[in-house]
Amino acid sequence: MKILGLLCYCRAGYEQNLAQELEHATAAQGIFGYASVKLNTGAVYFQFYTPDELAHCEQKVRFVDLMFARQLVFVFAHLPQLNRTDRLTDFAEVLQGDEFGTFTSAVVEHADTEDGKTLAKFCRKFAVPLRQMLRAKGVLQNKTVKAKNSQQNIVGKCMHTFFVEGDHAYLGVSVPSNRSRFENGIYRLKFPPDAPSRSTLKLEEAIRYFLSPDEQQTLLAEHTTAVDLGACPGGWTYQLVQRKMQVEAVDNGAMDERLMATGLVDYFAADGFKYTPQYGKVNWLVCDMIEQPDKVANLMTHWLVNGLCEHTIFNLKLPMKQRFTAMQEALTHIEAKLQEQQMHYRIAAKHLYHNRDEVTVCIVTESM
Repeated sequence: MKILGLLCYCRAGYEQNLAQELEHATAAQGIFGYASVKLNTGAVYFQFYTPDELAHCEQKVRFVDLMFARQLVFVFAHLPQLNRTDRLTDFAEVLQGDEFGTFTSAVVEHADTEDGKTLAKFCRKFAVPLRQMLRAKGVLQNKTVKAKNSQQNIVGKCMHTFFVEGDHAYLGVSVPSNRSRFENGIYRLKFPPDAPSRSTLKLEEAIRYFLSPDEQQTLLAEHTTAVDLGACPGGWTYQLVQRKMQVEAVDNGAMDERLMATGLVDYFAADGFKYTPQYGKVNWLVCDMIEQPDKVANLMTHWLVNGLCEHTIFNLKLPMKQRFTAMQEALTHIEAKLQEQQMHYRIAAKHLYHNRDEVTVCIVTESM
């Protein structure tokens, strides 16, 4: 399948940061092109200079490495002038021939912007006849799986139709293990009514995004220990307590009384940059402090290299300018320090849906 370019979704306002990241990632792999950027559109299209094969692109451009991308779609058709009265015919013409094979699922998506939201109802309605047409052509498998919220699950080789406007769309494909598994690249979570703050969704999404179900069961098992720096009022501590973990909550503010009543939380009114674990070491360090990203990165690295924690999830607040450069420098610094100590680790960073102006980083160390 010939691929024309990459389409990545992002939070509105972060298009330039994503474009810089795409240009950096593709150039590093010897893939050349240019990014088309329009502010507050919630997506960036990277056009290849030379059409490439899907397998070649998919192996070299990895979703997990793109911190500002919500979704990664390999575009095989750009339709900027659709016939609004007969879009399906335009789509059918593109899908002539056998080069596309068979898709397992198909979704119709839009940007997470005010303009994009006006397309939401149309996208839901258009998805039904589109899938019917794809099945009739033998391009889409007959059996599909629906999620609990009645949305189409993104499974197997998935065809994406991304509408910029009612007469402007991209057609592309995503493959397993190299994409978000959620429509529009958005992992929506329900706010727990007993949680002390909405920040709890940040950590819940991070846990579900960075850790596999098996890792969640083993690494966040009952009675494992954690420190929460900048804990008050307890949004992140709440997620740990829900998993029956023992938590040292560190902050100068007041903790939620219901969390303290669980008996799983010890509160310490202390400076997060000077605190050390009560028993010398914990399994997890989590941190959502509002501080300069380099200061937080240095603190997290200090805990890891000195054996104060085994694993960590933390937020790096994004500066007003040069956001991609700042995050890249912080992550490079962390990895250099871990490598100096010959530590074995896995690191990943993502601008998650429930974050606004911060990137979440997860580091899991591995013993040999």
